[in-house]
Amino acid sequence: MTNPARPGWGDAWTVDDLQSLPEDDQVYEIFDGSLLVSPHADVFHGAVANRLRRILDRQAPAGVLVGQDIGVSAKRSSYFVPDLFVAGESALDSRSPSPCRWPTSSDPRA
Repeated sequence: MTNPARPGWGDAWTVDDLQSLPEDDQVYEIFDGSLLVSPHADVFHGAVANRLRRILDRQAPAGVLVGQDIGVSAKRSSYFVPDLFVAGESALDSRSPSPCRWPTSSDPRA
């Protein structure tokens, strides 16, 4: 039995398809329409990323957001959960399935 919410064999994954995946101990990302699945980082990795985020956050000028473990989508066929990211607060878009969305050339707001 197939799930109609998931793409068919050979079809590209999109950000919308992530909604149908289970909430488990995996990190789901999409690169150019291909689904990537990996385990969460270990405690040491997380501690180092957290320290670096705090350092960057203290140095960031006004209007710059330093985020951690938040999904970032550059286009519908790519979605990443980086350890850290730095972006202008204007990149935030609460209407997008991902908390942070980068404008693209096809985006009317770009």
